[in-house]
Amino acid sequence: MCNCGKKRTAFKQQRIVDPHLPAVVPQQNSLQSIQPVKTVMFQYTGNTALSVIGNVTRKSYRFGFPGDIQHIALNDVAGMAAIPVLKRI
Repeated sequence: MCNCGKKRTAFKQQRIVDPHLPAVVPQQNSLQSIQPVKTVMFQYTGNTALSVIGNVTRKSYRFGFPGDIQHIALNDVAGMAAIPVLKRI
């Protein structure tokens, strides 16, 4: 059985490097498009600990002890404000 198709495919996937041409460095578009996330601080006023998942970002926030302060993404602030044991500071 002939495996000519595999050789053809392998040949097409090879890169041809010309030493006379400048090297091309791929740009990292994902790093250029990252913007800092704006946050709001919330303090936990409950008695034990609390874990909350942001309603928009789906990020998990963990308040480990009474008085713990966490930075909450701006998109999740409305949902956090509705929790009675969290106080915006």
